Amino acid sequence: MSVKPLLPIALLSLAGLTACGGSEDVQVSAQTAVFSFGVSDAPVTEAAKVVVCFSGIELVGNGLQPQRFTLGSSQFTSEANDLCRTASGAVIPNTRGIDLLTLQGANSEALIRSAVVPAGQYGQLRLDIAEGSYVERLDGSRRSLSVPSNQLRLNGPVLSAGGNFNYTLEFDLRKALVDANPAGVSTPINQNYLLKPTGLRLVDNSQVGHLQGDVAESFLLDNQCPVNPADDRAAVAAVYLYDGASRPLADLSDNGGNKLYQPYASTAVFFKNDETRYHYSIGFVEAGSYTVAITCDLDDQPEAADDIVFITSKNITIEARQQPYQLDFAQGD
Repeated sequence: MSVKPLLPIALLSLAGLTACGGSEDVQVSAQTAVFSFGVSDAPVTEAAKVVVCFSGIELVGNGLQPQRFTLGSSQFTSEANDLCRTASGAVIPNTRGIDLLTLQGANSEALIRSAVVPAGQYGQLRLDIAEGSYVERLDGSRRSLSVPSNQLRLNGPVLSAGGNFNYTLEFDLRKALVDANPAGVSTPINQNYLLKPTGLRLVDNSQVGHLQGDVAESFLLDNQCPVNPADDRAAVAAVYLYDGASRPLADLSDNGGNKLYQPYASTAVFFKNDETRYHYSIGFVEAGSYTVAITCDLDDQPEAADDIVFITSKNITIEARQQPYQLDFAQGD
């Protein structure tokens, strides 16, 4: 996958900044910066819930001891909740369980708000994931969700002195969520999912925009896509985003494939029964030019090359900090 470099926002020469969600002034010096961090998600097709148990965040590097934030431990972090539990049902302290499927498109949830940290270049951002994470499938069955070494590690941000930075980690679950038993097994203890750092994007909110759109039912019918599903949590199509304009359909890879152009992101199209429309969204997309392709093929395993046939594609340009780019697919496209 093509990954764009993280870019710092312009230096802010302010003596004091107002913290998000409060009236206190956050004092910033020539050696510090303000850092906020949240999470968002692009959905998968087979899940009703994907609950991840976050316990801590670390900024590592910069020639200093790690800057650690334990959830629920200070005014800068989100409060802990009771969603994360041990096998015996006990609540795990200092954890916050988040159903990532509630954070689609431009929606996000903050884990750190306006924390003052030493300025500089951090080599890594690390997320500690506690036990208790799980995936609830559309049939109601629940399977455990684990992370290798219980920690997700990503390239860290650059925090310029005096700046106020807001970063989001976008979970592209169509790449990151791996079924450990894709063929199915009869022993429930082995039925679990893995959450891998593949497809996770750490982005500076000042450098991103959002994509959304509707797909006409006539377009779906013309291309033999399913329509009006009995369960509106079931996807009817999928939309893929590729870095660069005018990428040929024949060269577009699926999430586990090896064709010339790898997806920057992908998402599913769902029927909004209360609004009688078919909708999709991809949030926190770095500013630039992209090819958007749509398919009715929904079986895309993140670690295997699948036979995905794209129907058509369109070019878009995402601009930072703008209203979501609206791209629709209609009959005849």
